[in-house]
Amino acid sequence: MKMRFDFNNPNIASRKYHQNKIGFAKKCIAALFAAMLCTAALFPQTRDDPDTNLPEIDGDFFEAETIDPALQHNFTIIVPVHEYDLNPHTASYSSESQILSSLYEGLFSYDPVTLEPKNALAVHYRISRSKKRWTFTLRKNAKFSDGSPITAQDVCDAWLDLLAEPRAPYSSMFDIIEGAAAYRNGKGKRDAVGIRALSDTTLVVELASPAGYLPRVLCHSAFVVCKKDKSVSSGAFSLQRNANEEMILIKNNNHWDADHTHIERIAIVQSDNADENAFLFNTGSADWIAGNVTVQKLLDKDSVQINAEFATEYLFFKARKKSVWNNPDLRAALLEAVPWDELRSQAFVKAPTLVYPINGYPQVEGFTYTDPDEAASLMADAKKKAGIPQDKKLPLVIAIPDTDYMKKQAKILSGAWKALGVDVEVQTSPINRYLESIPSWNADLFSYTWIGDFADPLAFLELFRSASTLNVARWKNAEYDKLLGEAALYTGDERTKLLARAEQLLLDSGEVLPISHPVSLNVIDLETTGGWSSNAFDIHPFKYLYKKRKTAPLPNIVAR
Repeated sequence: MKMRFDFNNPNIASRKYHQNKIGFAKKCIAALFAAMLCTAALFPQTRDDPDTNLPEIDGDFFEAETIDPALQHNFTIIVPVHEYDLNPHTASYSSESQILSSLYEGLFSYDPVTLEPKNALAVHYRISRSKKRWTFTLRKNAKFSDGSPITAQDVCDAWLDLLAEPRAPYSSMFDIIEGAAAYRNGKGKRDAVGIRALSDTTLVVELASPAGYLPRVLCHSAFVVCKKDKSVSSGAFSLQRNANEEMILIKNNNHWDADHTHIERIAIVQSDNADENAFLFNTGSADWIAGNVTVQKLLDKDSVQINAEFATEYLFFKARKKSVWNNPDLRAALLEAVPWDELRSQAFVKAPTLVYPINGYPQVEGFTYTDPDEAASLMADAKKKAGIPQDKKLPLVIAIPDTDYMKKQAKILSGAWKALGVDVEVQTSPINRYLESIPSWNADLFSYTWIGDFADPLAFLELFRSASTLNVARWKNAEYDKLLGEAALYTGDERTKLLARAEQLLLDSGEVLPISHPVSLNVIDLETTGGWSSNAFDIHPFKYLYKKRKTAPLPNIVAR
Protein backbone atom coordinates (compact mmCIF):
# COMPACT_ATOMS: atom_id res chain seq x y z
CA MET A 1 0.00 0.00 0.00
CA LYS A 2 1.95 2.95 -1.25
CA MET A 3 1.26 6.31 -2.78
CA ARG A 4 1.48 8.25 -5.98
CA PHE A 5 1.33 11.80 -7.20
CA ASP A 6 -0.82 12.52 -10.22
CA PHE A 7 -0.01 15.22 -12.74
CA ASN A 8 -3.75 15.85 -12.61
CA ASN A 9 -3.56 16.03 -8.84
CA PRO A 10 -0.11 16.03 -7.21
CA ASN A 11 -1.44 15.55 -3.70
CA ILE A 12 -3.69 12.52 -3.90
CA ALA A 13 -2.59 9.21 -2.41
CA SER A 14 -2.91 5.98 -4.30
CA ARG A 15 -2.26 2.28 -4.10
CA LYS A 16 0.13 2.63 -7.02
CA TYR A 17 3.21 4.81 -6.81
CA HIS A 18 3.84 6.93 -9.86
CA GLN A 19 5.03 10.47 -9.24
CA ASN A 20 4.00 12.85 -11.97
CA LYS A 21 4.91 16.45 -12.43
CA ILE A 22 3.67 19.76 -11.13
CA GLY A 23 3.68 23.27 -12.51
CA PHE A 24 2.96 22.64 -16.18
CA ALA A 25 0.76 25.10 -18.03
CA LYS A 26 -2.56 23.45 -17.24
CA LYS A 27 -4.68 26.18 -18.78
CA CYS A 28 -3.13 25.58 -22.20
CA ILE A 29 -4.13 21.94 -22.43
CA ALA A 30 -6.98 21.35 -19.98
CA ALA A 31 -9.70 21.98 -22.54
CA LEU A 32 -7.96 19.76 -25.08
CA PHE A 33 -7.69 16.82 -22.71
CA ALA A 34 -11.15 17.21 -21.27
CA ALA A 35 -12.62 16.94 -24.74
CA MET A 36 -10.32 14.15 -25.87
CA LEU A 37 -10.22 11.92 -22.83
CA CYS A 38 -13.87 12.01 -21.85
CA THR A 39 -14.79 10.36 -25.13
CA ALA A 40 -11.77 8.07 -25.30
CA ALA A 41 -12.35 4.37 -25.83
CA LEU A 42 -9.00 3.07 -24.70
CA PHE A 43 -9.31 -0.64 -25.30
CA PRO A 44 -11.03 -3.01 -27.70
CA GLN A 45 -13.21 -5.85 -26.46
CA THR A 46 -11.62 -8.97 -24.99
CA ARG A 47 -11.34 -11.77 -27.51
CA ASP A 48 -12.11 -15.29 -26.30
CA ASP A 49 -10.75 -17.58 -29.01
CA PRO A 50 -10.65 -21.27 -28.03
CA ASP A 51 -7.37 -21.85 -29.87
CA THR A 52 -5.16 -18.83 -29.90
CA ASN A 53 -1.77 -17.65 -31.07
CA LEU A 54 -1.22 -14.12 -29.84
CA PRO A 55 1.15 -11.71 -31.57
CA GLU A 56 4.79 -12.54 -30.96
CA ILE A 57 6.95 -10.17 -28.96
CA ASP A 58 9.94 -8.99 -30.89
CA GLY A 59 12.08 -5.92 -31.00
CA ASP A 60 11.08 -5.13 -34.56
CA PHE A 61 7.75 -3.82 -33.28
CA PHE A 62 9.12 -0.28 -33.17
CA GLU A 63 12.13 -0.61 -35.42
CA ALA A 64 11.73 1.17 -38.73
CA GLU A 65 15.40 2.06 -38.91
CA THR A 66 18.81 0.49 -38.51
CA ILE A 67 19.90 0.47 -34.88
CA ASP A 68 23.44 1.64 -34.18
CA PRO A 69 25.02 -0.68 -31.54
CA ALA A 70 27.48 2.04 -30.59
CA LEU A 71 24.65 4.12 -29.09
CA GLN A 72 23.15 1.37 -26.92
CA HIS A 73 25.65 1.14 -24.06
CA ASN A 74 23.85 3.30 -21.47
CA PHE A 75 20.37 4.62 -20.83
CA THR A 76 19.44 6.73 -17.79
CA ILE A 77 15.97 7.03 -16.27
CA ILE A 78 15.10 9.41 -13.40
CA VAL A 79 12.35 8.18 -11.07
CA PRO A 80 10.88 9.47 -7.78
CA VAL A 81 12.61 8.74 -4.48
CA HIS A 82 10.90 5.70 -3.05
CA GLU A 83 11.67 2.42 -1.32
CA TYR A 84 11.13 0.12 -4.28
CA ASP A 85 9.90 -3.41 -3.62
CA LEU A 86 11.45 -5.64 -6.30
CA ASN A 87 9.69 -8.80 -5.19
CA PRO A 88 6.99 -9.34 -7.85
CA HIS A 89 4.78 -11.16 -5.35
CA THR A 90 4.57 -8.30 -2.83
CA ALA A 91 5.09 -5.18 -4.99
CA SER A 92 2.04 -3.02 -5.64
CA TYR A 93 3.12 0.24 -7.31
CA SER A 94 3.10 1.07 -11.00
CA SER A 95 6.67 2.32 -10.78
CA GLU A 96 7.71 -1.08 -9.41
CA SER A 97 5.74 -2.89 -12.10
CA GLN A 98 7.65 -0.88 -14.69
CA ILE A 99 10.94 -2.28 -13.42
CA LEU A 100 9.68 -5.78 -12.58
CA SER A 101 8.28 -6.29 -16.08
CA SER A 102 11.82 -5.92 -17.40
CA LEU A 103 13.49 -8.11 -14.76
CA TYR A 104 10.92 -10.90 -14.98
CA GLU A 105 8.60 -12.26 -17.62
CA GLY A 106 5.32 -14.15 -17.54
CA LEU A 107 3.31 -16.07 -20.09
CA PHE A 108 2.18 -12.81 -21.67
CA SER A 109 3.39 -9.24 -21.87
CA TYR A 110 1.65 -5.95 -22.59
CA ASP A 111 1.80 -4.75 -26.14
CA PRO A 112 3.68 -1.47 -25.54
CA VAL A 113 1.23 0.52 -27.67
CA THR A 114 -2.19 -1.17 -27.53
CA LEU A 115 -1.71 -2.97 -24.15
CA GLU A 116 -3.20 -6.12 -25.68
CA PRO A 117 -1.59 -9.38 -24.44
CA LYS A 118 1.39 -10.54 -26.50
CA ASN A 119 3.07 -13.91 -26.33
CA ALA A 120 6.04 -13.89 -23.97
CA LEU A 121 6.99 -17.23 -22.37
CA ALA A 122 3.83 -18.75 -23.86
CA VAL A 123 3.70 -19.30 -27.61
CA HIS A 124 0.25 -20.82 -27.80
CA TYR A 125 -2.79 -21.62 -25.69
CA ARG A 126 -5.95 -23.66 -26.07
CA ILE A 127 -9.26 -23.34 -24.21
CA SER A 128 -11.52 -26.34 -23.65
CA ARG A 129 -15.15 -26.43 -24.70
CA SER A 130 -16.18 -25.81 -21.09
CA LYS A 131 -13.98 -22.65 -21.12
CA LYS A 132 -12.48 -23.79 -17.80
CA ARG A 133 -9.39 -25.72 -18.89
CA TRP A 134 -6.55 -23.68 -20.38
CA THR A 135 -3.52 -25.44 -21.87
CA PHE A 136 -0.45 -23.28 -22.46
CA THR A 137 2.56 -24.21 -24.58
CA LEU A 138 5.82 -22.61 -23.43
CA ARG A 139 8.90 -21.69 -25.40
CA LYS A 140 11.52 -24.41 -25.65
CA ASN A 141 14.35 -21.86 -25.64
CA ALA A 142 13.22 -19.90 -22.56
CA LYS A 143 15.96 -19.54 -19.94
CA PHE A 144 16.60 -17.79 -16.64
CA SER A 145 19.50 -15.38 -16.41
CA ASP A 146 21.64 -18.15 -14.85
CA GLY A 147 21.19 -20.23 -17.99
CA SER A 148 18.79 -22.79 -16.50
CA PRO A 149 15.66 -23.58 -18.56
CA ILE A 150 12.29 -22.05 -17.70
CA THR A 151 9.80 -24.90 -17.49
CA ALA A 152 6.08 -25.29 -16.87
CA GLN A 153 6.95 -26.46 -13.36
CA ASP A 154 8.72 -23.14 -12.75
CA VAL A 155 5.48 -21.38 -13.66
CA CYS A 156 3.54 -23.61 -11.24
CA ASP A 157 6.00 -22.98 -8.43
CA ALA A 158 6.00 -19.19 -8.94
CA TRP A 159 2.20 -18.96 -8.99
CA LEU A 160 1.74 -21.23 -5.99
CA ASP A 161 4.35 -19.24 -4.06
CA LEU A 162 2.37 -16.11 -4.88
CA LEU A 163 -0.79 -17.67 -3.43
CA ALA A 164 1.13 -18.70 -0.30
CA GLU A 165 2.44 -15.16 0.30
CA PRO A 166 0.15 -13.41 2.84
CA ARG A 167 1.41 -9.96 1.80
CA ALA A 168 0.66 -10.47 -1.91
CA PRO A 169 -1.79 -7.72 -2.94
CA TYR A 170 -2.81 -9.37 -6.21
CA SER A 171 -3.11 -13.01 -5.17
CA SER A 172 -6.92 -12.91 -5.10
CA MET A 173 -6.91 -12.31 -8.86
CA PHE A 174 -6.18 -16.06 -9.03
CA ASP A 175 -9.39 -16.91 -7.17
CA ILE A 176 -10.74 -17.84 -10.60
CA ILE A 177 -8.45 -20.91 -10.51
CA GLU A 178 -9.79 -24.08 -8.93
CA GLY A 179 -8.64 -24.37 -5.32
CA ALA A 180 -6.65 -21.11 -5.34
CA ALA A 181 -8.84 -19.14 -2.91
CA ALA A 182 -8.87 -21.99 -0.40
CA TYR A 183 -5.10 -22.38 -0.57
CA ARG A 184 -4.27 -18.69 -0.17
CA ASN A 185 -6.65 -18.51 2.81
CA GLY A 186 -4.98 -21.49 4.50
CA LYS A 187 -7.98 -23.75 4.01
CA GLY A 188 -6.74 -25.85 1.10
CA LYS A 189 -3.72 -27.81 -0.01
CA ARG A 190 -1.07 -26.71 -2.46
CA ASP A 191 -1.53 -29.76 -4.67
CA ALA A 192 -5.30 -29.11 -4.85
CA VAL A 193 -4.81 -25.85 -6.80
CA GLY A 194 -5.69 -26.25 -10.48
CA ILE A 195 -2.22 -25.45 -11.80
CA ARG A 196 -0.01 -28.28 -13.03
CA ALA A 197 2.79 -29.06 -15.47
CA LEU A 198 2.20 -31.91 -17.91
CA SER A 199 5.69 -31.55 -19.36
CA ASP A 200 8.51 -29.03 -19.47
CA THR A 201 6.60 -26.99 -22.03
CA THR A 202 2.94 -27.78 -21.26
CA LEU A 203 1.05 -26.02 -18.48
CA VAL A 204 -2.59 -26.73 -17.61
CA VAL A 205 -4.77 -24.33 -15.61
CA GLU A 206 -8.20 -25.45 -14.37
CA LEU A 207 -10.55 -22.56 -13.66
CA ALA A 208 -13.39 -22.54 -11.15
CA SER A 209 -15.40 -20.54 -13.67
CA PRO A 210 -14.74 -19.26 -17.20
CA ALA A 211 -12.53 -16.18 -17.45
CA GLY A 212 -11.87 -15.06 -20.98
CA TYR A 213 -9.82 -12.13 -19.69
CA LEU A 214 -7.14 -14.43 -18.19
CA PRO A 215 -4.36 -13.46 -20.68
CA ARG A 216 -4.89 -9.81 -19.74
CA VAL A 217 -4.45 -10.60 -16.05
CA LEU A 218 -1.32 -12.65 -16.75
CA CYS A 219 0.37 -9.60 -18.32
CA HIS A 220 0.73 -8.09 -14.84
CA SER A 221 4.10 -8.27 -13.10
CA ALA A 222 2.63 -10.13 -10.10
CA PHE A 223 2.22 -13.24 -12.26
CA VAL A 224 5.68 -13.43 -13.77
CA VAL A 225 7.91 -16.49 -13.50
CA CYS A 226 10.54 -16.13 -10.81
CA LYS A 227 12.64 -18.34 -8.57
CA LYS A 228 12.82 -18.11 -4.81
CA ASP A 229 16.23 -16.54 -5.44
CA LYS A 230 15.01 -13.22 -6.89
CA SER A 231 18.54 -12.34 -8.08
CA VAL A 232 17.90 -14.78 -10.95
CA SER A 233 15.74 -13.03 -13.54
CA SER A 234 13.53 -14.34 -16.32
CA GLY A 235 13.15 -11.09 -18.24
CA ALA A 236 15.18 -9.08 -20.70
CA PHE A 237 17.32 -7.51 -17.93
CA SER A 238 19.02 -8.52 -14.70
CA LEU A 239 19.60 -6.40 -11.61
CA GLN A 240 23.32 -5.71 -11.18
CA ARG A 241 23.12 -3.24 -8.29
CA ASN A 242 20.53 -1.59 -6.07
CA ALA A 243 22.08 0.87 -3.61
CA ASN A 244 22.30 4.58 -2.81
CA GLU A 245 19.03 5.40 -4.61
CA GLU A 246 20.28 3.93 -7.88
CA MET A 247 19.49 0.68 -9.65
CA ILE A 248 21.66 -0.70 -12.43
CA LEU A 249 20.05 -3.12 -14.87
CA ILE A 250 22.10 -5.03 -17.43
CA LYS A 251 20.99 -6.93 -20.49
CA ASN A 252 20.20 -10.61 -19.83
CA ASN A 253 21.99 -12.40 -22.64
CA ASN A 254 20.25 -15.66 -21.74
CA HIS A 255 16.83 -14.21 -22.46
CA TRP A 256 15.08 -15.96 -25.34
CA ASP A 257 14.75 -12.67 -27.24
CA ALA A 258 18.12 -11.15 -26.31
CA ASP A 259 18.83 -10.35 -29.97
CA HIS A 260 16.01 -7.81 -29.89
CA THR A 261 17.01 -6.22 -26.57
CA HIS A 262 19.28 -3.36 -27.56
CA ILE A 263 20.20 -1.33 -24.47
CA GLU A 264 23.16 -2.88 -22.62
CA ARG A 265 22.88 -0.99 -19.33
CA ILE A 266 20.07 1.00 -17.72
CA ALA A 267 20.67 3.30 -14.75
CA ILE A 268 17.53 4.07 -12.74
CA VAL A 269 18.28 7.11 -10.59
CA GLN A 270 15.99 8.31 -7.80
CA SER A 271 15.61 12.08 -7.52
CA ASP A 272 12.86 14.49 -6.46
CA ASN A 273 14.86 17.62 -7.34
CA ALA A 274 12.69 18.99 -10.15
CA ASP A 275 15.14 21.69 -11.24
CA GLU A 276 18.12 19.35 -11.22
CA ASN A 277 16.19 16.74 -13.17
CA ALA A 278 15.39 19.29 -15.87
CA PHE A 279 19.08 20.24 -16.02
CA LEU A 280 20.14 16.59 -16.39
CA PHE A 281 17.70 16.11 -19.24
CA ASN A 282 18.74 19.33 -20.96
CA THR A 283 22.41 18.32 -20.84
CA GLY A 284 21.79 14.77 -22.08
CA SER A 285 22.69 13.12 -18.75
CA ALA A 286 19.18 11.69 -18.47
CA ASP A 287 17.26 10.03 -21.29
CA TRP A 288 13.85 9.73 -19.65
CA ILE A 289 12.30 11.48 -16.65
CA ALA A 290 9.46 9.56 -15.00
CA GLY A 291 9.57 11.65 -11.83
CA ASN A 292 9.52 15.30 -10.76
CA VAL A 293 10.63 17.90 -13.26
CA THR A 294 10.30 21.64 -13.71
CA VAL A 295 8.70 21.68 -17.15
CA GLN A 296 9.29 25.40 -17.65
CA LYS A 297 13.06 24.81 -17.49
CA LEU A 298 13.10 22.16 -20.20
CA LEU A 299 14.75 23.41 -23.38
CA ASP A 300 12.78 21.02 -25.59
CA LYS A 301 9.10 21.27 -24.68
CA ASP A 302 8.29 18.68 -27.38
CA SER A 303 9.86 16.07 -25.11
CA VAL A 304 6.92 16.37 -22.70
CA GLN A 305 4.63 13.39 -23.25
CA ILE A 306 1.13 13.69 -21.73
CA ASN A 307 -1.32 10.84 -21.93
CA ALA A 308 -4.61 9.60 -20.55
CA GLU A 309 -4.30 7.02 -17.78
CA PHE A 310 -6.61 4.07 -17.23
CA ALA A 311 -7.11 5.39 -13.72
CA THR A 312 -9.59 7.00 -11.36
CA GLU A 313 -9.17 9.25 -8.33
CA TYR A 314 -11.95 8.69 -5.79
CA LEU A 315 -12.93 8.71 -2.12
CA PHE A 316 -14.31 5.62 -0.41
CA PHE A 317 -16.00 4.67 2.85
CA LYS A 318 -14.26 2.01 4.93
CA ALA A 319 -16.60 -0.43 6.64
CA ARG A 320 -15.92 -0.70 10.35
CA LYS A 321 -17.78 -2.11 13.32
CA LYS A 322 -20.72 -0.09 14.66
CA SER A 323 -20.15 2.80 12.25
CA VAL A 324 -23.35 4.58 11.24
CA TRP A 325 -21.76 5.06 7.82
CA ASN A 326 -22.11 1.36 7.10
CA ASN A 327 -25.71 2.38 6.36
CA PRO A 328 -26.09 2.93 2.57
CA ASP A 329 -29.12 5.22 3.04
CA LEU A 330 -27.07 7.63 5.16
CA ARG A 331 -24.23 7.54 2.63
CA ALA A 332 -26.67 8.24 -0.21
CA ALA A 333 -27.86 11.40 1.58
CA LEU A 334 -24.26 12.62 1.85
CA LEU A 335 -23.54 12.06 -1.83
CA GLU A 336 -26.68 13.96 -2.84
CA ALA A 337 -25.25 17.00 -1.06
CA VAL A 338 -21.72 16.83 -2.53
CA PRO A 339 -20.90 19.92 -4.65
CA TRP A 340 -19.39 17.82 -7.44
CA ASP A 341 -18.34 20.69 -9.69
CA GLU A 342 -16.37 22.30 -6.88
CA LEU A 343 -14.87 18.99 -5.78
CA ARG A 344 -13.72 18.31 -9.36
CA SER A 345 -12.60 21.86 -10.12
CA GLN A 346 -8.93 20.85 -10.53
CA ALA A 347 -9.66 17.76 -12.62
CA PHE A 348 -8.46 17.47 -16.20
CA VAL A 349 -11.13 14.84 -16.80
CA LYS A 350 -14.08 14.74 -14.41
CA ALA A 351 -15.08 11.22 -13.36
CA PRO A 352 -18.78 10.68 -12.61
CA THR A 353 -18.21 6.91 -12.31
CA LEU A 354 -15.49 4.56 -11.04
CA VAL A 355 -14.64 2.59 -14.18
CA TYR A 356 -12.77 4.51 -16.87
CA PRO A 357 -14.82 4.57 -20.13
CA ILE A 358 -13.96 1.45 -22.15
CA ASN A 359 -15.06 0.54 -25.65
CA GLY A 360 -18.27 -1.47 -25.45
CA TYR A 361 -18.92 -0.88 -21.75
CA PRO A 362 -22.53 0.20 -21.05
CA GLN A 363 -23.19 3.66 -19.70
CA VAL A 364 -23.54 3.79 -15.93
CA GLU A 365 -25.37 6.56 -14.07
CA GLY A 366 -22.82 8.42 -11.99
CA PHE A 367 -22.75 11.57 -9.88
CA THR A 368 -23.04 14.88 -11.71
CA TYR A 369 -25.52 17.12 -9.88
CA THR A 370 -26.08 18.46 -6.35
CA ASP A 371 -29.46 18.76 -4.63
CA PRO A 372 -29.19 19.99 -1.00
CA ASP A 373 -32.97 19.84 -0.45
CA GLU A 374 -33.18 16.25 -1.65
CA ALA A 375 -30.11 15.42 0.48
CA ALA A 376 -31.84 16.80 3.59
CA SER A 377 -34.96 14.77 2.81
CA LEU A 378 -32.91 11.60 2.28
CA MET A 379 -31.05 12.18 5.54
CA ALA A 380 -34.28 12.63 7.49
CA ASP A 381 -35.72 9.45 6.00
CA ALA A 382 -32.52 7.49 6.63
CA LYS A 383 -32.37 8.61 10.28
CA LYS A 384 -36.01 7.69 10.83
CA LYS A 385 -35.51 4.27 9.25
CA ALA A 386 -32.40 3.63 11.36
CA GLY A 387 -34.02 4.85 14.59
CA ILE A 388 -31.69 7.83 14.91
CA PRO A 389 -33.17 11.01 16.48
CA GLN A 390 -33.53 13.77 13.91
CA ASP A 391 -31.56 16.27 16.01
CA LYS A 392 -28.67 13.89 16.67
CA LYS A 393 -25.36 15.04 15.19
CA LEU A 394 -23.56 12.31 13.25
CA PRO A 395 -19.74 12.25 13.54
CA LEU A 396 -17.71 11.47 10.42
CA VAL A 397 -13.91 11.22 10.24
CA ILE A 398 -12.20 12.01 6.94
CA ALA A 399 -8.64 10.63 6.80
CA ILE A 400 -6.42 12.38 4.28
CA PRO A 401 -2.75 12.82 3.40
CA ASP A 402 -1.34 16.07 4.78
CA THR A 403 -1.49 18.13 1.58
CA ASP A 404 -3.13 21.41 0.66
CA TYR A 405 -5.19 19.78 -2.08
CA MET A 406 -6.73 17.15 0.20
CA LYS A 407 -7.34 19.69 2.97
CA LYS A 408 -9.29 21.76 0.47
CA GLN A 409 -11.30 18.71 -0.62
CA ALA A 410 -12.09 17.84 2.99
CA LYS A 411 -13.18 21.41 3.67
CA ILE A 412 -15.59 21.31 0.71
CA LEU A 413 -17.18 18.11 1.98
CA SER A 414 -17.30 19.32 5.57
CA GLY A 415 -19.17 22.48 4.55
CA ALA A 416 -21.63 20.59 2.37
CA TRP A 417 -22.43 18.01 5.04
CA LYS A 418 -22.72 20.39 7.98
CA ALA A 419 -26.25 21.33 6.87
CA LEU A 420 -27.20 17.64 7.14
CA GLY A 421 -26.26 17.51 10.81
CA VAL A 422 -22.88 15.85 10.21
CA ASP A 423 -19.88 16.85 12.31
CA VAL A 424 -16.79 16.24 10.18
CA GLU A 425 -13.41 15.70 11.78
CA VAL A 426 -10.38 15.77 9.50
CA GLN A 427 -7.35 13.67 10.40
CA THR A 428 -4.09 13.75 8.45
CA SER A 429 -1.05 11.59 7.87
CA PRO A 430 2.27 12.31 6.14
CA ILE A 431 1.77 11.44 2.51
CA ASN A 432 4.55 8.83 2.51
CA ARG A 433 2.76 6.86 5.24
CA TYR A 434 -0.84 7.50 4.29
CA LEU A 435 -1.86 4.34 2.48
CA GLU A 436 -0.10 1.92 4.77
CA SER A 437 -2.07 3.52 7.62
CA ILE A 438 -5.51 2.88 6.11
CA PRO A 439 -6.05 -0.68 7.47
CA SER A 440 -5.57 0.36 11.10
CA TRP A 441 -6.96 3.91 10.85
CA ASN A 442 -10.23 4.34 12.75
CA ALA A 443 -11.77 6.69 10.18
CA ASP A 444 -14.70 6.65 7.79
CA LEU A 445 -13.67 8.22 4.49
CA PHE A 446 -10.35 7.86 2.64
CA SER A 447 -8.83 9.04 -0.65
CA TYR A 448 -7.41 6.77 -3.36
CA THR A 449 -6.22 6.77 -6.94
CA TRP A 450 -6.19 3.49 -8.82
CA ILE A 451 -4.58 2.59 -12.14
CA GLY A 452 -6.23 -0.46 -13.70
CA ASP A 453 -3.83 -3.39 -14.00
CA PHE A 454 -5.38 -4.92 -17.10
CA ALA A 455 -7.62 -3.58 -19.84
CA ASP A 456 -10.97 -4.59 -18.41
CA PRO A 457 -13.66 -3.09 -16.13
CA LEU A 458 -12.88 -5.83 -13.61
CA ALA A 459 -9.56 -4.08 -12.96
CA PHE A 460 -11.61 -1.52 -10.97
CA LEU A 461 -14.53 -3.65 -9.81
CA GLU A 462 -12.22 -6.23 -8.19
CA LEU A 463 -11.33 -3.55 -5.61
CA PHE A 464 -14.71 -4.07 -3.94
CA ARG A 465 -15.25 -7.82 -4.28
CA SER A 466 -15.70 -9.20 -0.77
CA ALA A 467 -12.88 -11.77 -0.90
CA SER A 468 -10.43 -9.62 -2.86
CA THR A 469 -6.99 -8.90 -1.40
CA LEU A 470 -7.34 -5.45 -3.00
CA ASN A 471 -10.49 -4.59 -1.03
CA VAL A 472 -9.06 -2.13 1.51
CA ALA A 473 -12.55 -0.63 1.92
CA ARG A 474 -13.77 -3.90 3.50
CA TRP A 475 -17.09 -3.32 1.75
CA LYS A 476 -19.13 -6.48 1.28
CA ASN A 477 -22.24 -6.95 -0.79
CA ALA A 478 -23.55 -10.39 -1.77
CA GLU A 479 -25.44 -9.11 -4.82
CA TYR A 480 -22.32 -7.34 -6.09
CA ASP A 481 -20.24 -10.51 -5.70
CA LYS A 482 -22.95 -12.50 -7.45
CA LEU A 483 -22.94 -10.15 -10.44
CA LEU A 484 -19.18 -10.44 -10.81
CA GLY A 485 -19.47 -14.22 -10.56
CA GLU A 486 -22.19 -14.33 -13.20
CA ALA A 487 -20.19 -12.06 -15.49
CA ALA A 488 -17.39 -14.63 -15.51
CA LEU A 489 -19.73 -17.10 -17.21
CA TYR A 490 -20.22 -14.87 -20.25
CA THR A 491 -18.26 -13.02 -22.89
CA GLY A 492 -18.93 -9.93 -24.96
CA ASP A 493 -22.02 -7.79 -24.34
CA GLU A 494 -23.59 -10.13 -21.77
CA ARG A 495 -20.48 -9.95 -19.60
CA THR A 496 -20.08 -6.17 -19.78
CA LYS A 497 -23.78 -5.65 -18.98
CA LEU A 498 -23.37 -7.65 -15.77
CA LEU A 499 -20.21 -5.76 -14.84
CA ALA A 500 -21.98 -2.44 -15.46
CA ARG A 501 -24.83 -3.58 -13.20
CA ALA A 502 -22.27 -4.35 -10.50
CA GLU A 503 -20.74 -0.89 -10.84
CA GLN A 504 -24.19 0.70 -10.72
CA LEU A 505 -24.94 -1.18 -7.51
CA LEU A 506 -21.64 0.00 -6.03
CA LEU A 507 -22.35 3.63 -6.92
CA ASP A 508 -25.97 3.49 -5.77
CA SER A 509 -24.79 2.20 -2.39
CA GLY A 510 -22.88 5.45 -1.85
CA GLU A 511 -19.65 3.55 -1.23
CA VAL A 512 -17.43 5.61 -3.56
CA LEU A 513 -17.15 9.28 -4.57
CA PRO A 514 -15.51 9.39 -8.04
CA ILE A 515 -13.51 12.56 -8.67
CA SER A 516 -11.33 12.44 -11.79
CA HIS A 517 -9.44 10.40 -14.36
CA PRO A 518 -5.77 11.42 -14.10
CA VAL A 519 -3.25 11.91 -16.88
CA SER A 520 0.43 10.94 -16.90
CA LEU A 521 3.42 13.05 -17.84
CA ASN A 522 6.85 11.81 -18.94
CA VAL A 523 9.81 13.64 -20.40
CA ILE A 524 11.57 11.77 -23.21
CA ASP A 525 12.87 12.87 -26.60
CA LEU A 526 11.34 10.48 -29.13
CA GLU A 527 13.72 11.73 -31.80
CA THR A 528 16.64 10.24 -29.89
CA THR A 529 14.85 7.34 -28.16
CA GLY A 530 12.97 4.61 -29.97
CA GLY A 531 10.74 1.86 -28.62
CA TRP A 532 8.77 4.15 -26.28
CA SER A 533 5.09 4.86 -26.80
CA SER A 534 2.44 6.56 -24.69
CA ASN A 535 -0.21 4.20 -23.35
CA ALA A 536 -2.99 4.15 -20.78
CA PHE A 537 -1.09 2.14 -18.13
CA ASP A 538 2.01 4.34 -18.41
CA ILE A 539 3.99 1.08 -18.65
CA HIS A 540 6.92 1.12 -21.09
CA PRO A 541 8.85 -2.19 -21.27
CA PHE A 542 12.57 -1.54 -21.25
CA LYS A 543 13.30 -4.32 -23.75
CA TYR A 544 11.92 -2.21 -26.60
CA LEU A 545 14.04 0.87 -25.88
CA TYR A 546 16.87 1.90 -28.15
CA LYS A 547 18.80 5.09 -28.78
CA LYS A 548 19.06 6.76 -32.15
CA ARG A 549 20.88 9.68 -33.62
CA LYS A 550 18.95 12.90 -33.87
CA THR A 551 18.81 14.07 -37.44
CA ALA A 552 20.30 17.54 -37.70
CA PRO A 553 18.55 20.06 -39.94
CA LEU A 554 20.20 20.52 -43.31
CA PRO A 555 22.42 23.64 -43.46
CA ASN A 556 21.65 26.64 -45.64
CA ILE A 557 18.03 25.65 -46.21
CA VAL A 558 15.16 27.89 -45.27
CA ALA A 559 11.87 26.12 -44.52
CA ARG A 560 8.58 27.83 -45.37
